Amino acid sequence: MEVFSKRFSKHEDELKWLYMELYNDMDGYIQLISNMKQYYQNRRQDLKEIDNARVKDPSWYKKNDLMGMMLYIDNFAKNINGVKEKINYLEKNNINYIHLMPFLDTPSNQAKSDGGYAVSNFRKVRPDLGTMEDLEELSKVCHEKGISLCMDFVMNHTSEEHEWAQKALAGEKEFQDYYFFFDDFTIPAEYEKTVPQVFPTTAPGNFTYLENLDKYVMTCFYPYQWDLNYRNPVVFNEMMFNFLYLANQGMDIIRIDAVPYIWKTLGTPCRNLPQVHTIVRLMRMICEIVCPSVLLLGEVVMEPAKVVPYFGTVEKPECHMLYNVTTMATTWHTVATKDTRLLRQQLDTVAALPHDYTFLNYLRCHDDIGWGLDYPTLAKDGIGEPEHKQFLNDYFRGYIFNSTSRGELYNEDPVTRDARFCATTASMCGIEAALETKDPAELELAIQQHIMLHAYMFMQSGIPVLYSGDEIGQINDNDYKLNPGKVEDSRYIHRGEMNWYNASQIDVEGTVQNKIFTRLHQLEDLRKAHPAFITEGDAWTLDTWDKAILCMGKYYNKEKIIGVFNFSAQEKTAYLDDVYDGPYTDMITGEVTDIKQVKLEPYGFRYYVIQF
Repeated sequence: MEVFSKRFSKHEDELKWLYMELYNDMDGYIQLISNMKQYYQNRRQDLKEIDNARVKDPSWYKKNDLMGMMLYIDNFAKNINGVKEKINYLEKNNINYIHLMPFLDTPSNQAKSDGGYAVSNFRKVRPDLGTMEDLEELSKVCHEKGISLCMDFVMNHTSEEHEWAQKALAGEKEFQDYYFFFDDFTIPAEYEKTVPQVFPTTAPGNFTYLENLDKYVMTCFYPYQWDLNYRNPVVFNEMMFNFLYLANQGMDIIRIDAVPYIWKTLGTPCRNLPQVHTIVRLMRMICEIVCPSVLLLGEVVMEPAKVVPYFGTVEKPECHMLYNVTTMATTWHTVATKDTRLLRQQLDTVAALPHDYTFLNYLRCHDDIGWGLDYPTLAKDGIGEPEHKQFLNDYFRGYIFNSTSRGELYNEDPVTRDARFCATTASMCGIEAALETKDPAELELAIQQHIMLHAYMFMQSGIPVLYSGDEIGQINDNDYKLNPGKVEDSRYIHRGEMNWYNASQIDVEGTVQNKIFTRLHQLEDLRKAHPAFITEGDAWTLDTWDKAILCMGKYYNKEKIIGVFNFSAQEKTAYLDDVYDGPYTDMITGEVTDIKQVKLEPYGFRYYVIQF
């Protein structure tokens, strides 16, 4: 316990101060510390060794060799043991960070599972996926191979089938206090005045009426997901014990789901309140005391000004990493408009942040794409928010004459016509359409766009994460419409089962899968080999004199990389007047060249490097 005591003493004053400021409950605080000691004692020796190694190397996750992939266990390999059997495939993809999408126990009715985000038991794996023992064994195998595991921790709510919710439904006041219960709609009506709805089309407000109890319960996301009451110290403690239990199964990164929503105060939007940051700071200190190798990944789907505070400060950090949501959405805006100006502004905003701030970068993930762009900036060019959202959704559904994208809307509001969008990267790039028309030229162009976007994503500051199937160009899966439990949720269009026959074609020259896999692998190898790709390096954008062309710069340890990316389907030339360093080396061809003028084929790109 000497190590625990040393870590605890470093944080004791702040931990106690924040807890008492939030709850003023000494008994709760004593219980929290007692259980932290117990979870430390129960932590496996191999995990403690990883803790010690990462404490000595706190920037281990910021290096240029980390490459992630997010996947659904059942879609990828049926169950947890199946993932273990596919480790060699993941290694072949240069993957050393696996994000296992929600796998905890959830209602068997898929219409009430929210894709695994309606958790009914935080300490049980969904039976069809395996057991906690299987998860623990997978973590051991991954750690032996230098692979980190990530999982989701759904903090804001539980399923209505969770034990706590069931006891609340049985009338137990103690457990009703775990949630927000009201005897009539008087107080909920006051909340509704200031709390916007997350999904306006799926529920009439932020509360659900429970007929058998004649009470209302807060349900900000879906009626079957009950919001937890973090004003109750018992809720905070119990959820932290669940968190530490999961960390002790061998998790390396824990994604905090919907973190801005976890504190509710009447008369506010119940978003991004100061108490949320207090809770995340408490979580960070609890991690650093019990399991310091575990990283907190915050899911904060907000504009940059509201995202950055979740990093905390250098002196009092909160999340280790955050999703780069706005850049992702702006990337697809750029694909549709062929105009890189807004994207360049977004990249420069991120680059100006302290290097300690680490973003997780991606093109697609398990969720829909919400068009949360910088509309005040777009308005300067006469682009209005409603019509632009409509344009983007029409473009990516292939409703516009020059679009080859395919996909579907999610949560469309019939009144405002606002909606989000769902599809795989490959289908958004035109691979699905080209396969349908059997047009070889269009297919090559779509593959090129798919590769270019990944090359651009690999150059962003932060950690690149692939969505499972993108490495082989997997297209939309419309079979979800045949499943009654999934048909109402169009997000399942990009959550299809991994096509292992297609994956087996990665070594067959000339196949779509071979072309994509081979070129992505080459880019991944380049990223690992060149230190300037490191997260903590300098980053900036450069003028190209063509709004369809993006130019990015990276610098670290006497190495500079220039990336040039053509977002259009026409040949283009970038004029790089700001580059003065002399001849660069093309990282792919090895050619030494002057890069004052760079000719690019449709959706072409270049990586150039120079050492000083």
